[in-house]
Amino acid sequence: MVTQTDGNPPEKGVSPRVANHPDHLDAEANIQPIEADESKPAAPPSGLWGHLCHYGYKVIVAGRVELQGITPIPVKERTVTKTLNIFTLWWSMSCNILPITFGMLGPVYGLNLRDSCLIILFFTLLSTIPPAYLCTWGPKLGMRQMIQARYSWGRYIVSLPVLLNLATTTGFSVIIVITGGQCLSAVANGHLSISVGIVIMSILTLIISFCGYTTLHMYERFAWIPAVIAIIVAVGCGGKYLHLQNPPSGPPSPQGILSFAMIVSSYMIPWACLSSDFTTYLVPSTPSWKIFVYSYTGLGLPTILLMCLGAAIGGAIPSVPEWSEAYDQTLVGGVLQAMLAPAGGFGRFLVVILSFTLLGNLAATSYSITLNFQMLAPVLFKVPRYLFAIILAAILIPVGIKASANFYDSLENFVSLIGYWCSAFLGVVMVDHLWEKKGDCGRYDLDAWNDASKLPWGIAALTAAVASFGLVIPSMDQVWWQGPIAKTTGDLGFEFAFFVSGLLYVPLRMVEKKVSGR
Repeated sequence: MVTQTDGNPPEKGVSPRVANHPDHLDAEANIQPIEADESKPAAPPSGLWGHLCHYGYKVIVAGRVELQGITPIPVKERTVTKTLNIFTLWWSMSCNILPITFGMLGPVYGLNLRDSCLIILFFTLLSTIPPAYLCTWGPKLGMRQMIQARYSWGRYIVSLPVLLNLATTTGFSVIIVITGGQCLSAVANGHLSISVGIVIMSILTLIISFCGYTTLHMYERFAWIPAVIAIIVAVGCGGKYLHLQNPPSGPPSPQGILSFAMIVSSYMIPWACLSSDFTTYLVPSTPSWKIFVYSYTGLGLPTILLMCLGAAIGGAIPSVPEWSEAYDQTLVGGVLQAMLAPAGGFGRFLVVILSFTLLGNLAATSYSITLNFQMLAPVLFKVPRYLFAIILAAILIPVGIKASANFYDSLENFVSLIGYWCSAFLGVVMVDHLWEKKGDCGRYDLDAWNDASKLPWGIAALTAAVASFGLVIPSMDQVWWQGPIAKTTGDLGFEFAFFVSGLLYVPLRMVEKKVSGR
């Protein structure tokens, strides 16, 4: 029996439970109410497609699929009080083998285990601040992260960072499905190709991200438990070899230190571009300090531990023939399989579990991708969010299969670029909030979120971000380009992008405001 929470009758054609559910969207604005003749039994579906449509309708009406898109969440629908969900969400997103994969890049830059761990510790603690802070805006504004960005980047110019954010999150998703596919291939001893593993990971992700906010938080609440157990067992089985570190050829260079620091920061900073997507349904009175602490610890703590583990594994691979051979065959998945080999069949089962731990990260990322698709262009706003989950799966499979042929080259080249634009974008957004809005969410005109005439032009934000690259480009240290500053200091691109864009935004915004009047 369902009890009404507001005393109002339920909407026609919608169950009482859905009418009071925070994921429910106003039927008049997005779907046509369904008139049902209760005197006649519904005709049973016929054929495979009929069964799929019938079940899909039942799932949507039951409230398991989020119908709310990028429209701001009204205050009356921000009813979630379980703040701990934010901690379990970030914790589950981080408790998987992806941070291990990134940590394994430390030895690639000529760093020993101590240096790698110190860099991981410092730059993770530093770069976790923006995503944790931006999480606190969600309950106050009820807006997705890139919708909030319209208040500095404007209604139309914001499409540029949205497009870049789509590329970033989709690229991360490709890396994740490849890593999961490698694990599934390794546990099958080559009888299952990496390509098939990628398909399996993509389809499982589709199911979770299709359903939306409620299903996502429900899944993340428990997904970390088998992940932690599997990782602990893997360390217990293979930990005796971790002290066999292959010493680097010489002392760490400034270029190696800062380039690996950029890799670590580029793993963390992009989360800030979607942080509020996961907190918009919390009640507005939720203490900001609690959201920040839960987000900071849930995201930072497991990342530090697992990246350091990855650095230890990467340094030991050349000294352990079994690990080296497995790495040559299926990279990260092969090494984990070799570490768990002493556990026999149970070890192979745990490798499968480890591959599925990536779904916690992939599902949350995919959820935000579906929202970003709607923000990309006005015409896409009318397309239901959950349909973009299907489009995303169709993208991940072919791109993942193609990129898996040169995985670490693809990983290093991709990650090394995303930190630059993310830092420039966040420099503008955070300065606008702290300087122009005085850090007060009450200064946002919530009714103007989709009205270009009430929002800034966005020219100041774009100019500040683009101009910052005048200093970023000379400070980049990439395989295909090494700037004159980077030749001496190493890669300082993402640091300059953040601070320079923020500093330039202040005078440019003052001019824009004087000319435009808004």
